Amino acid sequence: MRLGVQIPDFTWPNGPTRLGAELAEVARAVDEAGFDYLAVMDHFFQIPVVGPAENDMLEAYTTLGYLAAHTERVRLLTVITGTFYRHPGLLAKAVTTLDVLSGGRAILGIGAGWNEEESRGLGFPYPPTRERFELLEDALRYCLRMWSGSDEGFNGKHVRAERLLNVPQALSRPHPPIMVGGGGEKKTLRMVAEYGQACNIFNTPELEHKLDVLRRHCDDLGRDYAEITKTVYQPLDIGANGEKAAELLTELRRLAELGVDAAIGYVPNVHQTAQLERFRSDIIPAAAAL
Repeated sequence: MRLGVQIPDFTWPNGPTRLGAELAEVARAVDEAGFDYLAVMDHFFQIPVVGPAENDMLEAYTTLGYLAAHTERVRLLTVITGTFYRHPGLLAKAVTTLDVLSGGRAILGIGAGWNEEESRGLGFPYPPTRERFELLEDALRYCLRMWSGSDEGFNGKHVRAERLLNVPQALSRPHPPIMVGGGGEKKTLRMVAEYGQACNIFNTPELEHKLDVLRRHCDDLGRDYAEITKTVYQPLDIGANGEKAAELLTELRRLAELGVDAAIGYVPNVHQTAQLERFRSDIIPAAAAL
């Protein structure tokens, strides 16, 4: 079982003036602890489950570029980019840039998106659900074309482009892995099977069923289910003094038995890097053995 840290909140005690230095320290600690993934959310306002909209929020791909400069081995991604926030040409170029500058450590995490409040607030279009999924499929096809080495044009359902020139190309081969986030059974998991190298599903009582649905989509499309990295969003809470470590390991063991390959989630008080040191010594070696 591999682990990844997602940082969902940047309202830290010392405020924005110290945020850059402290974020760099956290990134180095995540890298050195042995986590496999380091992620941020792709939101512009804070989301309700984390805090009020007015809390500090950094733009995702600028932040990932900064994190790349302060890490050496951890894979970098968003969990998860809303497809309608960026034209797919800009998105593919951003992920390509991240991949090149990080030495081939970028992952494209993408989904249909959902946050109407921030979209209306900043004046982004907020398409209806059906169109968001059409845009998601356009973006997946567009990014794969842009990473193919061909610069021919693209004609999708909503996106048209004349020349998908992408120089330099990503270092990852055949392209940066694509993680499609969400558990929608008819569309999202089908897109995982058709286009993705990884899924990201919430750890809910329906998880086993969702994985079975993904397996069926793979069978229908002739895709090897084992090729797909199964990840779940799972809070990584070991308690302030490690008192919840056994509880977390029990849950990670259950997930591994379901066939989950990686758990990605927030670490409470991640800015206190002593928490990450406990993962290095007590959690990550045990999780790797599951």
